[in-house]
Amino acid sequence: MRKRHQQNRILILGSLGVFALAAWILLAGAPAFTSLPQGGGPRLVAIEPLPEMEMSGEMCQWMPVSASEQEALFALLQQPAAPPAAASMNADDGPRMTIERPPLRVIKDPYPTYSAVAVDMVNNEIVLQDENLFQIMAYDRMTNTPPSATMSEPKRVIGGHHTNMEFNCGLYIDPKNGDIYSVNNDTLNTLVIFSREKRGDVPPTRELETPHGTYGIAVDEGAEEMFLTVQHASSVVVYRKYAQGEEKPIRTIVGNKTMMADPHGIALDTKNGWMFVVNYGNYAAYREGEERSGGGGSGGTGRVPGSGKFFPPSITVYPIKANGDVAPIRTIQGPKTQMNWPGHMAVDEATGMLYVANDGGNSVLAFKVTDGGDVAPARVIKGPRTGIKNPTGVFVDTKNKEIVVANMGNHQATVYDLTANGDVPPKRVIRAAPADHPALQIGNPGAVAYDTKRDEILVPN
Repeated sequence: MRKRHQQNRILILGSLGVFALAAWILLAGAPAFTSLPQGGGPRLVAIEPLPEMEMSGEMCQWMPVSASEQEALFALLQQPAAPPAAASMNADDGPRMTIERPPLRVIKDPYPTYSAVAVDMVNNEIVLQDENLFQIMAYDRMTNTPPSATMSEPKRVIGGHHTNMEFNCGLYIDPKNGDIYSVNNDTLNTLVIFSREKRGDVPPTRELETPHGTYGIAVDEGAEEMFLTVQHASSVVVYRKYAQGEEKPIRTIVGNKTMMADPHGIALDTKNGWMFVVNYGNYAAYREGEERSGGGGSGGTGRVPGSGKFFPPSITVYPIKANGDVAPIRTIQGPKTQMNWPGHMAVDEATGMLYVANDGGNSVLAFKVTDGGDVAPARVIKGPRTGIKNPTGVFVDTKNKEIVVANMGNHQATVYDLTANGDVPPKRVIRAAPADHPALQIGNPGAVAYDTKRDEILVPN
């Protein structure tokens, strides 16, 4: 998954911020940077051009600083420095300063970005995860945004501080009562569940502590078991469907024999008793005999530093009751598969087909559930007419014989006939932004750089 960071914006420090940051380092001590406070501390705040160099040889000039900003800075500099051993950015009594200065400009996508999709077939709704603004959005199933419309309004939205949703990437709807299960991937290690009537900025009906980096979700309704993939530990943790709080998994699939490598989507074939896990291919080995844990927090221990490898993307298949370090029954992997950053998956047990949202390939791939090896998909939905761009979510609506796709690359969900193949236009489109507005796809920007040759801002995500 392309991970998203809390701010989702590109910002560069202004000259006063540099001065304040330097003062802070002198006062608090360099070691303090090992524990920055959440929501505080020095940060990238603005994009500002450097002043032109003077002919006199001066390197640069300070940007104008207001009297109030000067007073605040001088007050900070006059505070006594704490002993280096006791210096901490997290201490409540440590040196702090806030100077309000708006950025010259901000690069941020103001519109929802769909990361996952599910269909409530009982209540005739399409439910979409918005990973950009941290929301869940429910639409009437037959919603179809006209090309001339700015967007379609959802029937209801769940979002806000009290929801405990951040980088919500996995989605499941209970077919019995309409409860919505939402997986947090990056900054919150929780699964949040909302009853169907919830809307607005409301707390979850219940929460479950999950391993860091949880991504995919699938549920075996007959056994009342919930399956979650864990990216960093390359594992699958299985809980009771109604688990909550700090409850531990009932079993964990993890280890070198599993050949899991940065698992993302997961799908179940309860008819044949199979579990499908799709892997990006980022592999790291475990030490022999190392204790492995799938419970809240890590999802696995014992990675060997420097033992990582890159494998081609794959789908590994296991018995649905697998436990421990078990080898896959079979693996779908190779250039013929066309897999490239494969995301969520869905199984149609009636037709024996497995559907994969193929993010990097701008396509949806359909394999037979019995496939193995380097095999080409039975069908591929791809092309300019499909409207598919960076799809990460896919759902098979078995009741209405449709495939619904969540596209992160263009603010829209697209709907196709279950037998769709090739470059086919969607039956319906749910769009959350103007048609000509690009999806910026800024997520988890850990750094920023400026390419002076091409006059471009570079943001690794």
